[in-house]
Amino acid sequence: MNPILILMSSVILSLGASAATAPAAAPTKTLANLATAWQGESNAKLRYEQFAVKAESDGEKYAARLFRAAAKAEEIHAAKHAKVIQALGGTVPQLVREETKVGSTKENLEAAIQGETYEQQKMYPAFIDTATAEGAAKAVKTFERALQVEGDHAMLYSAALRLIGTGADSGFAVCPDCGLTIEGEAYEDCEVCEEEASKFINF
Repeated sequence: MNPILILMSSVILSLGASAATAPAAAPTKTLANLATAWQGESNAKLRYEQFAVKAESDGEKYAARLFRAAAKAEEIHAAKHAKVIQALGGTVPQLVREETKVGSTKENLEAAIQGETYEQQKMYPAFIDTATAEGAAKAVKTFERALQVEGDHAMLYSAALRLIGTGADSGFAVCPDCGLTIEGEAYEDCEVCEEEASKFINF
């Protein structure tokens, strides 16, 4: 065989091997988005816990239970985001705690609806698009699950807003794996992640 052809073949094979073994580029934008989501969910947990205390003092048992259940769901989301950050080679950032403005229970529910709606309609869809473009499948999964649950939270908060002053009370259940939040007890496995109904956390 022609020595030149042998040399060219060796170069091509070498380049092919290098391309196959080259590490994938880090999903830098997705890691930044995961950190933002982690901060947001962590602060939401703390905020809803304070809102729950206010609702209890206002005699709004339905809203108080819902805030506590949602706080747990946000804690679960934050933990999932942190796990993916580490899986992608990143470092979970230090929490920058936001100042919480606690108003009346009505005002707190309105603020919660606004925050959940933003996450569902704008933040998480944008994060999913970026993670998809960067090939970060684990990030796509954690973002998609959080998005679905935040939409449910917005609806539950809207229902609680309509019940202000009625003396309504109800329990809530939270999926320990994805944070799905439902009114009442769980009698069926989670519709988002298929976690067993018996493992749901009751509030």
